[in-house]
Amino acid sequence: MPLVRVDMIKGKSPEYKKAVFDCIHDGLIESIGIEDWDRFQRIVEIPRDDFETAPGKTDNFMIIELTLFPGRTKQQKGDAIKAITLRLEKSLGIAPTDVFIVINEPPFENWGMGGVQKG
Repeated sequence: MPLVRVDMIKGKSPEYKKAVFDCIHDGLIESIGIEDWDRFQRIVEIPRDDFETAPGKTDNFMIIELTLFPGRTKQQKGDAIKAITLRLEKSLGIAPTDVFIVINEPPFENWGMGGVQKG
């Protein structure tokens, strides 16, 4: 059950945002084998004046945070980063240098679903 948060500069169309969701989701299906129904994604839009980036980044820059159950291999995580980045480039023309991905893996005991602690 990956939780996905995308921070991006405000102003993209609903179609663009849906394509971002699809690129990430399809990349996770391909790389770590999540189920198609397993979509827990959100986009947080930030005004350009409130989103500071390094020189050379465009208005397509985004930070993608993936929060995953622990246990994925280094290879699977690398495959996820690559698959998502390539899909964003192919589908939306987003330069790989405009995609930052961070993977967080809290222990099972830090997950609660339906009022029940996971671990």
